[in-house]
Amino acid sequence: MSTTHDDIGLSTTGERRAVTATSGAAPTQDWVIVTRQLKRQYDMGGEIVRALRGVDLAIRRNEYVAIMGPSGSGKSTLMNLIGCLDTPNEGEYWLNGMLVSEMSDDQLARVRNKEIGFVFQTFNLLPRATALQNVELPLVYAGISADERKKRAMEALERVQLGQRVHHRPNELSGGQRQRVAIARALVNRPSILLADEPTGNLDSQTSEEIMKVFEELATHGQTVVMVTHEPDIAAHAKRVVVLRDGVIASDERRDQFIERVGVGHAAP
Repeated sequence: MSTTHDDIGLSTTGERRAVTATSGAAPTQDWVIVTRQLKRQYDMGGEIVRALRGVDLAIRRNEYVAIMGPSGSGKSTLMNLIGCLDTPNEGEYWLNGMLVSEMSDDQLARVRNKEIGFVFQTFNLLPRATALQNVELPLVYAGISADERKKRAMEALERVQLGQRVHHRPNELSGGQRQRVAIARALVNRPSILLADEPTGNLDSQTSEEIMKVFEELATHGQTVVMVTHEPDIAAHAKRVVVLRDGVIASDERRDQFIERVGVGHAAP
């Protein structure tokens, strides 16, 4: 397999360790996500649950990474922190050069809206709105003009191969097409990262494969994609797989290494 920018980022584990080890230092622009000794604990009725116990993670711009783990591994907590939906008790989180782990709730909301596009297993589409109107919605909240909204929404729908279905409502679309609309909506603000939480959870296996191809295509064209899943065969579509267990990173591997170790059947394209 030929060496690409992605492969360089995946193979240099020493470089990733170096960037996470330099406490307090702003990462270079090559790194879109850097966490250093990230910890998160919760008080559950007097019992302290340590969901994350010190996560060091570095993701290059334009990487396609899956974060995987069983229930209770800490992957949902890590996703909430990466998505600026929560803050850590300890440690650093740098997103696109900003130290977001020290931001206020209002600052986090602004960063979240600008830097992160969310895709969930429930599509969260407005049932009476067309695909185009659903994709335009984040731009309405951002105060973008009507002409610019339509232009950018059309571009996002074209990127997910739904240019011919822009005037259809969700009940006129298949499950896979609805998820494509949700992906387009996540892309329309041109985020630094696309954060997908179990994006195939409501889809059959064939449709799941189609959605995975959409993510692969987006990553090929330079979109940073971080996907959270508990399914090894879905994780194996990413270029790199990070496995969490008991609140720490248990493994961090290239796709081919992960496939060989776990034995899932998806081969690299």
